[in-house]
Amino acid sequence: MALTAGVVLGVAAGGVGWWLLGPVDGGEERVVVIARGASAWAIGRQLAEAGLVRTPASLVVAAALQRRLSALQEGEYVLRPSQSALEIADRLARGATRLHRVTIPEGYTVRQIADVLAGAGLVDRARFLDVALRRGRTLGRPWLAALPTESLEGYLFPDTYYLPRGLSEEAVVGHLVDRFEAAVDASVRAAAAARGLSLHELITVASMVEREAQVPEERPVIAAVIYNRLARGMRLEIDATVLYALGQHKAVVTLTDLAVESPYNTYRRQGLPPGPIASPGLAALEAAAHPAAVPYLYYVRRPDGRHHFSRTLAEHLDAVRRYRP
Repeated sequence: MALTAGVVLGVAAGGVGWWLLGPVDGGEERVVVIARGASAWAIGRQLAEAGLVRTPASLVVAAALQRRLSALQEGEYVLRPSQSALEIADRLARGATRLHRVTIPEGYTVRQIADVLAGAGLVDRARFLDVALRRGRTLGRPWLAALPTESLEGYLFPDTYYLPRGLSEEAVVGHLVDRFEAAVDASVRAAAAARGLSLHELITVASMVEREAQVPEERPVIAAVIYNRLARGMRLEIDATVLYALGQHKAVVTLTDLAVESPYNTYRRQGLPPGPIASPGLAALEAAAHPAAVPYLYYVRRPDGRHHFSRTLAEHLDAVRRYRP
C-alpha cells in the first residue's frame, strides 16, 4: 500500500485520525526488538500485535506525517500503550533505544570482558573475541592499525557503559576503544615518550601493575620495580604474566607453571611481554607514567595482599621465607 501525502493528510484529518494515531490504553511498558531492515509496515504489525498501536497503519501514517517513513531504526525499545503513534514513531526514528548498564572492571582481560558483555546479552562472545583478538586493526582507526599486535588486549577501557542491544560486535569494541583513546590523554603519551617507551609499551607496563597491585598505594612502587629491573637487564619474573600465558587464574603459581612456553612468560623471556595482559585503569596508567623513586628490585606478596619490597636478592629471599614458608 503506497501512501501519498494527500492520503496521509486525509486520514489524519478525518474523524478516524484520533482513533488511528492516539494512545491504545494506559497499560504497562513493553519491550520490543525491531529487526534490522524491517519495513515500516512490518514494524507496524509488530507494534500492533504487542498492543502498542491500534493497527499497523497507525505507525505507518504517523511516520509518514513526520516524513520519517524510511528512518525507523532497529534496536530494543521500551514503549508504552499510553504513548501516541506519533510519539512511538518519533522514538523509533531517533533511535531512542533501551540502554543497558554494564561495568568492565579494571584489570579484566579481553576474554573476561567478553564474558561480561555476553552475559548481559550485548554481544556474541565468539564474534566479540574474533574482533578484539584478531581483527582490531580493521576497525577504521589509524592508530590501531599501527599496533605491533593483532590483539586489542589492554585497549578496551575499563569503565561503566550504557549500550543498546543490537549493536554489532565491531561497534561494541569500537565504543570501548574510543573510551580508551579519550582517557589516555597527551600527558600519558608524553610520559611514555619521556621514558623512551612507546604507548604500547607503557600500556603493557600498566597492565602488569594493574594485575599485580592489590592496594592503590603500591601501584607506583610496583611500576618502579618493573622499570628498575628492565634498566638492569633482569627478567621481570612477574607471576601475572605467567597466569596470562596459562589462560587461567590461580591462587598459587607453581614451578611447573613457571616453565610454560609463551612469549608472555617473563620468567623465561627477557624484557617486556609482546603486549598488555589486561585492561589497566587510570590509576595503573598513572603509576606506569609516573613510577615511585625507589631502589627496589624485588617484591613478594604478603598474606594480607600487600607486598614486601626489597633491594637485594638476599633481602628478597629472606622475605620469601618469612611470608611464604
